[in-house]
Amino acid sequence: MSTLSNLLRQVGQKDPQLAADLAREVEALSRRRRFGLNFERHVPETVDLPGRPVRKGDKVRFLAERGARPKSVDQRIWRVVGLTRTESGRVATLTRQDTSDAEVETATRSVDDLVVVAEFRDAIFPGLISTGKVERGGEKPFHSVINAENYHALQTLLFTHEGKVDAIFIDPPYNTRDNDWKYNNDYVDPEDDYAHSKWLAFMERRLKLAKRLLNPESSALIVTIDEKEVLRLGLLLEQTFPEAAIQMVTSVISAKGAVRRGKFSRVEEHIFFLTFGGAKIHPWESNMLPSYKETQEDEAAEEVEAAPKPIEWLGLRRREPSSVRGSRPNQFYPIFVSREDGTLHSIGDPIDDDVDRSAVPTPAGTVALWPLKPDGTEMLWGLTPEVLRKNWANGYARVKNWKPATAKGTIYYLPSGTIERIRKGEITVTGRAADGAVEGHVTPDSSIVTPPKRVWNMASHNAEIGGTSILSALIPKRHFPYPKSLFAVEDILRFVVGPKKDALVVDFFGGSGTTAHAVMRLNRQDDGSRSSIIVTNNEVSANEQARLRTQGLRPGDAEWERLGICDFITKPRLQAAVTGLTPEGEPVKGKYRFADPFPMSDGFDENIEFFTMTYEAPRAVAHHRSFEAVAPLLWLKAGARGRRIEKARDGFDIADSYGVLFDMDYSYDFLTALAEVDRVRMAFIVTDDDRSFQMVCSELPGHVEPVRLYESYLTNFTINTGRE
Repeated sequence: MSTLSNLLRQVGQKDPQLAADLAREVEALSRRRRFGLNFERHVPETVDLPGRPVRKGDKVRFLAERGARPKSVDQRIWRVVGLTRTESGRVATLTRQDTSDAEVETATRSVDDLVVVAEFRDAIFPGLISTGKVERGGEKPFHSVINAENYHALQTLLFTHEGKVDAIFIDPPYNTRDNDWKYNNDYVDPEDDYAHSKWLAFMERRLKLAKRLLNPESSALIVTIDEKEVLRLGLLLEQTFPEAAIQMVTSVISAKGAVRRGKFSRVEEHIFFLTFGGAKIHPWESNMLPSYKETQEDEAAEEVEAAPKPIEWLGLRRREPSSVRGSRPNQFYPIFVSREDGTLHSIGDPIDDDVDRSAVPTPAGTVALWPLKPDGTEMLWGLTPEVLRKNWANGYARVKNWKPATAKGTIYYLPSGTIERIRKGEITVTGRAADGAVEGHVTPDSSIVTPPKRVWNMASHNAEIGGTSILSALIPKRHFPYPKSLFAVEDILRFVVGPKKDALVVDFFGGSGTTAHAVMRLNRQDDGSRSSIIVTNNEVSANEQARLRTQGLRPGDAEWERLGICDFITKPRLQAAVTGLTPEGEPVKGKYRFADPFPMSDGFDENIEFFTMTYEAPRAVAHHRSFEAVAPLLWLKAGARGRRIEKARDGFDIADSYGVLFDMDYSYDFLTALAEVDRVRMAFIVTDDDRSFQMVCSELPGHVEPVRLYESYLTNFTINTGRE
């Protein structure tokens, strides 16, 4: 509809009546909506590629003069048809033609005043270049951070990881405030009539690619969002992933709340969990909705955090509508309680369904408690009298909340699972209360788990405690807006990849790198070797952009790029997390809390490498000069472990986890070498000949997966062609 509206305005300038007739028909057509979520599939985004060299044949856009706002210059896209050198530098000759019958416009521009643009379906040859690494994890796989436009990065990852990802966690833009996110290189105004539609189109394109990355046999997708788009996102997820089991969790991220005049204060965000195939939510030791005392965000937080978890008692009266008197034998009976102190006196026998409970005699000094709802409905107890008597004798039943004036209280008991954990030593009994009930707490380091609830209120999920404070400790004096709580992301991932110690987690809205940091925390807790791939960009915040423009700087300038998210926040944050040292070389102050407390200066035994996506020249592809650009992609596909084969060579090369056969004349030597090692899991075979490829495949060891590479290396990775 947005495209039609633009066309109607153009028609109206030449023929108002025709425009009015068309508008009337369009309005009638728009009322015929299909069932479900309806939105415009807007023209896909174009992406500026600052820093990418300008080449003949490129599409480019004009950069504003230094110090001027971007919109002060013509934003149309031009084609580079020639490049010449002058005394003042390289100059591009440009052309453009809006329609086939329009005149061809020409212009010249200094290359320094142009930025390369990638439009939807412009073939792109991507590569990766390493910008640094930290190695402290021995033979563990590397975490990877990719500085790139995430749509292009997702397309590239389809070659390396299609159907192989165990979990995707994303925290996309919430579409709630000015300068929240960009569409077609411009921030989307929240008042834009098409703001929701653009957001949905933006998200749908990325979710469709994410779907192909996930392992269909067992995987999970987790998406966080707030109330602005939660309803639309829910429908979009249902339409995009009809095969998934979908649940939504509501999580408190700031008990203080965001005060909004005349409205409820926002304290929460929402988390969609989508599970595929055999994947399920794995319980943990917390049900995620602890008592009020446990969630206090004050000076006593450390004591609350360190306090042992008490034994959890359950109410004995059954609450489900089907558990009314008469539905089960032997579970409607009196429990006699001392009127004076509310302690259990004795347990009566079941009565027949036709017997009036008031006719049952009561021992002297006691009152009879029955399983009654507040409205008087007769329900059932959760245990038979025989079992309850046995449990009471062992201290596993009691009365709580006793009110002598009204002779009312609640019967509580320990379920069989808790009793079994006491026997196993997973719960420590420290003594008995005055009424004989056991007292104790969960034994440290026990494996107790409890089903998580769909409303979370964890002190550790507070965005200030687990987000801003952590970031400030790691990279002092560097600001990042709205960081996620590290401990919240850790808990989220634990529920889906906790039991899988070699899981691969992807986050293509990587921001400050919290997801990679959380995966490292999980690995430390169970000696896991999980890895992550984080995609973020080097966008500079809107406020920072305004300041930099006043200094005469533009995107692509080194001073500008130095303050981008990836280079200024993500990369130093994760380097500090692994090494335990701030960017200034000082030990990180403070300690991690909650599930695994330890000094932040200890760092992590992990490996991590940082990459920037490059856009390679077609000429290099045609002349087979581009292996270095795809070398990291082959390494990623093979598991991101150990040595990387960086350059093409005569014959073949075998690294820690994969090998590359560059010349089919060396196939016998290559196969012989592979047979002598058992650590290699993948073989890349470079050939344009089908028969030669099949011949080598037939001779490979059974544990080695063959992958074909065409001799023009980057043609294997061509993206943005519209096939996705």
